[in-house]
Amino acid sequence: MVTKLLSEYIAKTQYKDLPDEVIDKCRLHIIDTFAAIISGTILPAGQCSTNWIKTLKNDDETIVIGTQLQASALNASLVNGMLAHADETDDSHAPSLTHPGCAIIPAAYSLGDSRGVSGQDLIKAVTVGYDVGPRISKALGGERFFDQHHSSHSVGGLFGALAASASILGFNALKSSFMLGYGVQMASGNTCWRRDPDHVEKAFDFGGMPAHNAVLAASMVSSGFTSSRESLEGVPGFFAAYPISSRIELATDELGSRHEIMHTAIKKWCVGSPIQSALDSLSNLMVEQDLNIHLIDQIIVDLPAQSAPVVDKRDMPAVNLQFQLSLLLIDGRITFNSGHDYERMNDPILVELMRKISIKPRHEQDFIDNSRQAIVTVLMKDQKKFCSHTLHVRGTPKNPMSKIEIQEKAFGLIAPVLGEVKSQHLIGQIDHLEKIKNIQELRSLLTPN
Repeated sequence: MVTKLLSEYIAKTQYKDLPDEVIDKCRLHIIDTFAAIISGTILPAGQCSTNWIKTLKNDDETIVIGTQLQASALNASLVNGMLAHADETDDSHAPSLTHPGCAIIPAAYSLGDSRGVSGQDLIKAVTVGYDVGPRISKALGGERFFDQHHSSHSVGGLFGALAASASILGFNALKSSFMLGYGVQMASGNTCWRRDPDHVEKAFDFGGMPAHNAVLAASMVSSGFTSSRESLEGVPGFFAAYPISSRIELATDELGSRHEIMHTAIKKWCVGSPIQSALDSLSNLMVEQDLNIHLIDQIIVDLPAQSAPVVDKRDMPAVNLQFQLSLLLIDGRITFNSGHDYERMNDPILVELMRKISIKPRHEQDFIDNSRQAIVTVLMKDQKKFCSHTLHVRGTPKNPMSKIEIQEKAFGLIAPVLGEVKSQHLIGQIDHLEKIKNIQELRSLLTPN
């Protein structure tokens, strides 16, 4: 029954009008993801994936965003997905423990661009992807699923990308059920990516693999492949394979009335998610207390125990809490370039300050209602003590960024690669995406001169 309900929902969404606020939010997630992809071209995961695609015999079906490369929708979806999560810039859905945009939008765009769909069709496909993917991951258990070393980000991203791809191709309910069936077989991912120091495997797991597998399944089903019509429920069935954490009813909970894209966060800070709340807290203290960094004796950051090792003294700048907080204190702000500057991690002034910052792991239940909280305590040499507790990170549903803030963030990420004029034009076009008859019109704005 769950497979049937989801399949029918995917098929019907193509013919339904979305609420204005959902369309508005979807456009913002699309430009935010495009910005992540374009800025990702200069990072290790981006360079690895674009070098890889150059070794293949490619056609001109679609483009690799942020580059002058053309490729098949299948190959481009993998690279665009890796670019989207080449960094910690993309969106996130906390209840399901997923980053939906880096898988869903590359799959929908690559497939949609290869077929010349409209901007309205792209918006509907992306929205249904966000409705399905996070629900599947949440039904699998979210953090409990993750705690068993399964990559919720890979699995949720896959099912979201499958739904979006089915929508792009106009699949009926039967073909959509086939897509879900192949998704059950393709669903994969282990959290050993946490040991990857270069963010390359993680980019593949979160964005590249799920986007690629969804486009592959779409091409298979389009060519006549069939599968089980009831792959999610029953024994054997997808949720039966994960009995410890699964609650299958959550896969269709409020389906059609609650759009998950409205409950997905767009990051203010382009850093690992657990660092964001700490940056918010420290930023507040810097405004309220006018902190003198020379008088700081110690900084203690209370984080959920699960999040602490992910960002503690890491080799990569964007996921190193000590580096990011020190950078904010010294520069007064964090830009994309400064936040990814490996050389500055060895700056003696920064190193000295980083040594004063420690993480104190706490049980998640200590942070009521939200495990993405942080408490920053600054101890001064004159015995003064300042403390700030961030309940809701800027950019999350309970503390959202404005449209202008999101567009400014996107401009800051896109302009260094595409230039200021083209970046402004691209942002303007996405702001009216539903009026574009053929998204191939965006190609020239998504590639450098």
